[in-house]
Amino acid sequence: MAAAAALSNSSLTRCAAFNPRSSASSSLSHPSTTPCRRQWRQQPRRQNLSGTASLISRRVSSKVLASRTPLREPLLQDGPVTAELNRVEREPAIEVLNSAMQLPASSQEMIEGIGCDSREDDSTVTITVLGASGDLAKKKIFPALFALYYEDCLPKDFTIYGYARSKMTDAELRQIISKSLSCRIDKRENCKEKMEQFLDRCFYHSGQYNSLENFKELNEKLRSHEAGKIANRLFYLSIPPNVFRDAVKCASLSASSANGWTRVIVEKPFGRDSESSALLTKSLKRYLNEDQIFRIDHYLGKELVENLSVLRFSNLVFEPLWSRNYIRNVQLIFSEDFGTEGRGGYFDHYGIIRDIMQNHLLQILAIFAMETPVSCDGEDIRNEKVKVLRSMRPLRLEDVVIGQYKSHSRGGVNYPGYTDDKTVPKNSLTPTFAAAALFIDNARWDGVPFLMKAGKALHTRRAEIRVQFRHVPGNIYNKNFGTDLDQATNELVIKIQPDEAIYLKINNKVPGLGMRLDRSTLNLHYAARYSKEIPDAYERLLLDAIEGERRLFIRSDELDAAWALFTPLLKELEEKKIVPEYYPYGSRGPVGAHYLAAKYNVRWGDLGLQ
Repeated sequence: MAAAAALSNSSLTRCAAFNPRSSASSSLSHPSTTPCRRQWRQQPRRQNLSGTASLISRRVSSKVLASRTPLREPLLQDGPVTAELNRVEREPAIEVLNSAMQLPASSQEMIEGIGCDSREDDSTVTITVLGASGDLAKKKIFPALFALYYEDCLPKDFTIYGYARSKMTDAELRQIISKSLSCRIDKRENCKEKMEQFLDRCFYHSGQYNSLENFKELNEKLRSHEAGKIANRLFYLSIPPNVFRDAVKCASLSASSANGWTRVIVEKPFGRDSESSALLTKSLKRYLNEDQIFRIDHYLGKELVENLSVLRFSNLVFEPLWSRNYIRNVQLIFSEDFGTEGRGGYFDHYGIIRDIMQNHLLQILAIFAMETPVSCDGEDIRNEKVKVLRSMRPLRLEDVVIGQYKSHSRGGVNYPGYTDDKTVPKNSLTPTFAAAALFIDNARWDGVPFLMKAGKALHTRRAEIRVQFRHVPGNIYNKNFGTDLDQATNELVIKIQPDEAIYLKINNKVPGLGMRLDRSTLNLHYAARYSKEIPDAYERLLLDAIEGERRLFIRSDELDAAWALFTPLLKELEEKKIVPEYYPYGSRGPVGAHYLAAKYNVRWGDLGLQ
């Protein structure tokens, strides 16, 4: 019975944010002072016997699994290596269970036996960053790992390895990493000491991504640090997609864990269309199981995106309104105030639709529009997201506007156009801006336009969701409102970046003896409400990958459904050589985007001051 309770509680503890009746919901009004979601070292274990359940499972496995028969070519394993068929011993099942379910006797032992990882003392985690000399590793991955270490969120016994083709020593890697580390986290003391401790755990191995021999050498180094413990290994592919398959093959055959789990984080792009994406998935799955592949979209790790489900499913005021009955349109807006600036060669191969819309914005849309999942288990959430994507109409050319920024002079400063970049072909038609109208053909969202807009070299930097509600029917205050009430309906704005906030625009009476109305804002400004700095998205996603939490990562069928929406449009744009509408660097984008919105009786919400 205890084992059954443990197994059922393991998923419920992760679901506190979804369940308003959960005891964890009290943290909504009283933010936790615990720096990390799950403490690996100093905090008491609090996982509702999930650690005990894991312990029971392993004990059962060790009792039951006896003789072994080879299966197939080596695979990276998420969990102890099981690439062999197992035969049950003749020991009676009841004796196996009784032996496995012997739990610690005292309450103190019980507390110590429950937590993030019941094998903490006899296991180790090694994080290998492939492409360690690249910008992503230096600017994002290593700083995120340091932040997790600083907050005591990494396992007690961990090692970090950098792997790349560049010749480098351990000391040189540490020197490079140290330049990108900062004590930004609450400006606490002992940061320099923490940096030194972190850098002491960082090592480097130079090798080719397609060399089995180089990965064997890496494996020997990893084993020397693991010192016979249960070895868990995480590989981060911060490398070009054309070497994904070679790197995974070599890691699988030469550097996978012999007795623990092995997981691989794959950075986007996941192909250029349905065909190339399917080919990439097939090549990865030759050496990996699906539950070992962590396809990362860093926007899913942003605080306000993760808060979407909490906002909706934990607040009764929003959930009844979350449908076509009350919502007139939804806008997903992404803009950058700079151009490609050195990334033109890479960007020209993909464009803004593949780079931003097909992944970042579409993933946010799926989370926003999904039905209530059965639980907050990763598979349940991803199941609901896939249902949304499969219910969407494929994009039509008439529902899309593309643009490309051109040179512009402002304030005595000359800003270059996209094709002025030396790495971009002079006749390039690659869009740096796109706006699209998407529709979900299901009972909840039928007829509601979801407008996406993404662009580079625009007037501001922002990423936000705008939910515009329907008009109040027969509004008795029409004559009292100073402006057109059609443009002053309620609007919920979720600012993902920068300056994170959630605010609701409402109609309100201006104080005074007369009856004059204006539009006011109820504002939850994160910087004012919460004193702690918001973690970087990579911190959350790396921690989830280490813990085996998959809800913020993209599943293969989810990826297939996303590409199915955009691939026909992308092929049509390229085959017909559609010329983008040009817009000045630093402007609000092409005029065509406003005509597209007007086609569905929508006004872009970011045209005003807020």
